[in-house]
Amino acid sequence: MHFHHHGYVSGDPRFQPAAGVGINRPTELPDEVDVLIVGTGPAGMLTAAQLSQFPGITTRIVERRGGRLEIGQADGIQARSVETFQAFGFAERIIAEAYRITEMAFWKPDPQNPSNIVRAARTLDDPAGISEFPHLIVNQARVLDYFADVMAKAPTRMSPDYGYEFRGLEVGEGEYPVTVTLAHTSGPDEGKERVVRAKYVVGADGARSKVRESIGCTMAGDQANHAWGVMDVLATTDFPDIRLKCAIQSHDGGSILLIPREGGHLFRMYVDLGEVAADDRGAVRKTTIEQIIAKANAIVHPYTVDVRNVAWHSVYEVGHRLTDRFDDVLPDQRGTRTPRVFITGDACHTHSAKAGQGMNVSMQDGFNLGWKLGHVLEGRSPESLLSTYSAERQVVAKNLIDFDKEWSTLMAKKPEEFDNPSELEDFYVSTAEFPAGFMTQYSPSMLIAESAHQDLATGFTIGKRFKSAPVVRVCDTNPLQLGHQATADGRWRIYVFADPAAAGAPSPVADFAEWIANSPDSPLSATPSGADRDAWFDVKMIYQQDHTNIDIGTVPAVFKPEVGPFQLTYLEKVYATDPAADIFELRGIDRGGVVVVVRPDQYVANVLPLTATAELAAFFAPLLRAGKRVPEFLDH
Repeated sequence: MHFHHHGYVSGDPRFQPAAGVGINRPTELPDEVDVLIVGTGPAGMLTAAQLSQFPGITTRIVERRGGRLEIGQADGIQARSVETFQAFGFAERIIAEAYRITEMAFWKPDPQNPSNIVRAARTLDDPAGISEFPHLIVNQARVLDYFADVMAKAPTRMSPDYGYEFRGLEVGEGEYPVTVTLAHTSGPDEGKERVVRAKYVVGADGARSKVRESIGCTMAGDQANHAWGVMDVLATTDFPDIRLKCAIQSHDGGSILLIPREGGHLFRMYVDLGEVAADDRGAVRKTTIEQIIAKANAIVHPYTVDVRNVAWHSVYEVGHRLTDRFDDVLPDQRGTRTPRVFITGDACHTHSAKAGQGMNVSMQDGFNLGWKLGHVLEGRSPESLLSTYSAERQVVAKNLIDFDKEWSTLMAKKPEEFDNPSELEDFYVSTAEFPAGFMTQYSPSMLIAESAHQDLATGFTIGKRFKSAPVVRVCDTNPLQLGHQATADGRWRIYVFADPAAAGAPSPVADFAEWIANSPDSPLSATPSGADRDAWFDVKMIYQQDHTNIDIGTVPAVFKPEVGPFQLTYLEKVYATDPAADIFELRGIDRGGVVVVVRPDQYVANVLPLTATAELAAFFAPLLRAGKRVPEFLDH
């Protein structure tokens, strides 16, 4: 955690100094904002948390409820999300309170007595070691609380504006071209409308999104044809795996997906209610909690589940739907205008809850969009950057829906319908990388380079998220994970993996350091005057030697920037290899030296040799607006 560079901090260092719009931030919703986010779900709150790191940007997030969410429907937190929480500073805290999935059990009809179920298999949740982060279960409401805490402690001192319902919007001209009509949902002004003008609007308002409707996006996909009852309950039971994630298939009563919840007692059951008739007209949604409990008991026979308390329950029908676009630019307008209105999360894609993907993919929508809005509004990047959001995230949503269709279909099958008795558990193991959140690979674009030099760092796949590895920080000899040192502060990361020469010796890395520090073509030259040298780019140095063989005094100054009002030398960007786990070996990094460029949302954008400075300059040229003078509060 980086602090004290503005002066001694005696309190919680997570409270960043208030700056820009965070100084004397008005409690009332202003008439004009840079970004208006509609909806405080996971996508909206992550977008807000990211934008809260940009002190010069006025962002407000409105919610029709009168206060925080008390109990959420989503609960599955995949490893990629925990990795994201690490960047926002709360991974350790949420891991401590969450339920951790390490195995999954598969129960099937007993071949000797099919009316009973027996445990048929166990599988590790992450058999291939995809991530150092765990797979968690924790209520959505707590995730939102943590993002609210990030916002409150950010330079902008953000907090949600509760009690506003979205009514409609129009996109026009001018500095604040989006006119949004809201209505108070409570208090003395209940029902009274008010207008807010915004530069950009983000619709994070769920599956029945009014923002989506207002920009004419259409959802298409399969109609729901299978119903499930879901319940969060406290119960006593003789079922032995009640604290394990389980897929339970009965002979003729349907199936259950069992998800233990945080706290040691609560658990969730997705209970198969069967096929939905074409003329059902929503009747299945009237299934009572008593009927769901009875169905669950029939499926787990010979075991019983005695429900003592119901925290929450619902009935839903599985449908898979995707919008035609994720912003307000029509197909025939592409290339002639840039977006002003965006939709995220369930407003874009709907699917079953059983793959545990909805909240996770929604948050990555917000992560993708948030930093891009920040860069455009702060003057770092051209508006064309915003067109990449829909292009990148729509593909991810389509892949999610395809995966969920297959998983939902398998979960709904009867045991005798499987060609292979282990088909369900085989699918779970073979597709582990997808539900963990690590299959996303963005295609080449203005943000993702072609893979011309991929062979120089085979473990950092261009377009996929940057996979961490152990290193040792030179200045204090601390062993740590390299990827964990990147915070969600909106900065690009440039990881410089050195050639074999000693620190300070004439070498390709010394030549690269001279170029990136002083060349007018270097991306660092775009950093505004008045801001710290590392305000826009976080450049980190990783040597091949162990830390005892690196003299930090000889390390080029560009890797030890001067920061804060006192211009203190920051030494924590220089790393050595960990003798027990050499990052060069683990990630297939060429010993001649490599530059790995990583986006603010943790995706690898480019891999280059140390000598390819012209290529590095050419990559960043269309992404940067050099020479914009900004206030000193942009110091990160």
